[in-house]
Amino acid sequence: MTTRRKILGVAGAALAATFVSGAAFAQDVTLKMHQFLPPQANVPKLILDVWADNVEKDSGGRIKIDRFPSMQLGGTPPELYDQAVDGIADIVWTVSGYSPGRFPTTEALELPFMVEDARAASAAMWKMHEEHMRGSETSDVHMLGTWVHGPGMFHTAKPVAVPGDLTGMKIRGGSRLVNDLLTRVGAEPIGMPVPAIPEALSKGVIDGTTIPWEVTPALKIPELVGNHTEFNGAALYTLTFLFAMNLDRYEALPDDLKKVIDDNSGLAFSIFAGGTQADADGPAREVAVAGGNNIVTVTADQAKEWDALVSPIYADWKADMEKKGRDGQALIDQAQALMGEYTADMDTYGK
Repeated sequence: MTTRRKILGVAGAALAATFVSGAAFAQDVTLKMHQFLPPQANVPKLILDVWADNVEKDSGGRIKIDRFPSMQLGGTPPELYDQAVDGIADIVWTVSGYSPGRFPTTEALELPFMVEDARAASAAMWKMHEEHMRGSETSDVHMLGTWVHGPGMFHTAKPVAVPGDLTGMKIRGGSRLVNDLLTRVGAEPIGMPVPAIPEALSKGVIDGTTIPWEVTPALKIPELVGNHTEFNGAALYTLTFLFAMNLDRYEALPDDLKKVIDDNSGLAFSIFAGGTQADADGPAREVAVAGGNNIVTVTADQAKEWDALVSPIYADWKADMEKKGRDGQALIDQAQALMGEYTADMDTYGK
């Protein structure tokens, strides 16, 4: 009897251990987060890591986020979205424009002189994603956040004050609409992802680039060019971002861990992300100032010359949307209305 009890006790302990181990395996999750910037850049440091830290904390340690910056899981930045779709990465952060034409809804917020406030535009983008994209353009992932950066601008080897100054210059663009804009102001657009910019500048492949202030220190832009052109008022352009999770990985989570993900994602997070990225413009600008670089500021009145050249992009974009069965003007109107709604009632959004 004693021997039998010992045997049963050992068997029971083994069964319990197996059950506990199985429960832990079913509930404890490690997710791979992949993106294209170095870890010290503002977006991973101030936004993505904050999100990941909060998810880990709120899950009581049951979710662990492994962070892979600078494309450490392989591939190129334009492949990031499909890495989330295919499960190569569990979570990715990417630029919508790296997949030209794939996310047409986002382009309503990338039109020239469309956006003045990154928080308002990020709020608008999330709401437009929920209405127009979730069931179609992004149905193959679980979206965690959508946002825009602060004002897009020029960083060039030679000073740029008026469109004519760009004639013959090779300028990097980050989306098809930015490349269209560059062509219309006389530059030669060169498409490339952000990580390729420093080498292209240092080797003279390009004469300048379009990016917001905030990412310039991480890319050492103030050391590679001596001139920067910013615009008062509405931004010359903005780019949109997607923060997405593999759909199967999300759906396989237990409900309580899905809630942790959901509670840290969505509208409020998108506003936080866009606002945080825009807020980082100021300190980044100070790096260029401290280095003695030349900063050209285009006033709202002076920007009219630029606007006259690039405003036809709106008509061409709306015609392109019509070919795709989309009402481009309605998307523009909705984006403007949602940005205005945010500005008029910021307290509701928890700015």
